[in-house]
Amino acid sequence: MLKIGDFSKLSRVTVKTLRFYDEMGLLKPVQLDPYTGYRYYSVVQLPRLYRILAYKDLGFSLEQIRGLLDENPPLSQLRSLMLLKQSEIRTRLADDQARLARLEVRLRQIEYADGNPQEERMSAYEVILKKVEPLQAAAVRGVIPNYDESEPIFDRLFDEGYVYVNWQRVRQVGCGIAVYHTIEGQENDIEVEAVAPIYEPLRGSERVQVYELPAVEQMASIVHHGPFASIGQAYQAVVSWIENNGYHITGPCREIYLRYERGGDQQNYVTEVQFPVSKA
Repeated sequence: MLKIGDFSKLSRVTVKTLRFYDEMGLLKPVQLDPYTGYRYYSVVQLPRLYRILAYKDLGFSLEQIRGLLDENPPLSQLRSLMLLKQSEIRTRLADDQARLARLEVRLRQIEYADGNPQEERMSAYEVILKKVEPLQAAAVRGVIPNYDESEPIFDRLFDEGYVYVNWQRVRQVGCGIAVYHTIEGQENDIEVEAVAPIYEPLRGSERVQVYELPAVEQMASIVHHGPFASIGQAYQAVVSWIENNGYHITGPCREIYLRYERGGDQQNYVTEVQFPVSKA
């Protein structure tokens, strides 16, 4: 038998790790001195220890390793577990590669700003990717002549939808949303949808369509704080981010009015701009 220190030197596994494996039930000493508490191991335990290290190197957790050692699953089950681990590692690797690409884009932006005297600081905008859940929507469609003259028509569309929802006595949830059904580069006669999110479905009308606004797995989102007149900066920032990070737009743009009060101080407006995207 070997003292824990000698077994540590032989196996090249630290004493602290061996004690932890004992506490986890992964590798118990063959003998524990009842008086001194010294742990003793045997060379015949090396194969089990090396299997623990091999599974750990493959990315299995200690809990998973304990199950593999104690249950000794058949090869078919072991193969399935390893295929699953392989898939997890590939997904994590793809996520890391995408993260690396975004970091490289950010570094190029910093280098550009640092070398351009007119750029005093980085953009105030940050873009994130997030999943958007589906929601029940009461929507009214209309056409705005251009983006600069949109607010009065938006107000009318939202009024029409919200009045109908209130008349039906259906509870509203969330903030007002505008969905732009435009083609790339379109500047005039833009079809938009003013959406009132609701808790439950209700029957639509001739003007108010009720449907489920679909979920989006990857939504490139940016938040604009300030008046609508300057929201174009947010659009430029998010579209640039989409292009620079290897994504493309896959559906209508959405604006979510997180803080909006008709006739209020537009400096206090908070609007989220969202584009559904996927990897190019």
